[in-house]
Amino acid sequence: MQVAGSVFLVTGGGSGLGQATVRRLVAHGARVVIADLDATAAQSLVEELGEQVRFVAVDVVHAAAMQQAVTTAVDTFGALHGLINCAGTVLGCKVVNRQGEPHPLELFARTVQINLVGTFNAIRLAATVMAQGPVGADGERGVIVNTASVAAYDGQTGQAAYAASKAGIAGMTLPLARELAAHGIRVMTIAPGVFATPMMANLPEQVRTRLGEQTPFPARLGRPSEFAMLVQHIIENTMLNGEIIRLDGALRMPPK
Repeated sequence: MQVAGSVFLVTGGGSGLGQATVRRLVAHGARVVIADLDATAAQSLVEELGEQVRFVAVDVVHAAAMQQAVTTAVDTFGALHGLINCAGTVLGCKVVNRQGEPHPLELFARTVQINLVGTFNAIRLAATVMAQGPVGADGERGVIVNTASVAAYDGQTGQAAYAASKAGIAGMTLPLARELAAHGIRVMTIAPGVFATPMMANLPEQVRTRLGEQTPFPARLGRPSEFAMLVQHIIENTMLNGEIIRLDGALRMPPK
């Protein structure tokens, strides 16, 4: 699939990895709908990038709101060719804390709801539209790129909820790719390591440096632009399907 001339929906596109993806897709000729809760950041991006971008305020776990984002892509730009899922949340919470109290169940459920259920909600609605679209080269109708995490494989202490939600995204990649192949839709997942996102910006510089140095090479935090580069390559390389790509500089997270 060519990025130029295609229409993409990017969840969490107002900041971080999603924002970098929106910027790269638009720079290469795509039209993009941003689905995000942060209206201020997303609207600012729309004003900066112009007519190629639209914004819909969306909580990804809400079916009607997510459907509105999909409908906006079709009504505004005439089609939907790809979905990039970047919306998510991070949680650090031990199963039993220092006071001997259990992990709040609602925090576990909320993390899984946003990261895993929210990702699937966007997939099911976007795939329904893409499956009805025109057939391109190799019979392709669409492409879906999800965001997991290296925590899906080596989650740290206190990451039970986060790791479970991201492992769920990794685990459904192949079944989705197999099922949606009949409709000409590819499904891929990226599992980033430690990246310089707004969440990281809130940490002290000393902590950010230490986290970056855990990466064997390059010994730094990943750049959102590097994530966006991989998204573009996945879109353009039709043979990439049903796989999870670790984008982590050979990082393997320590237990703590």
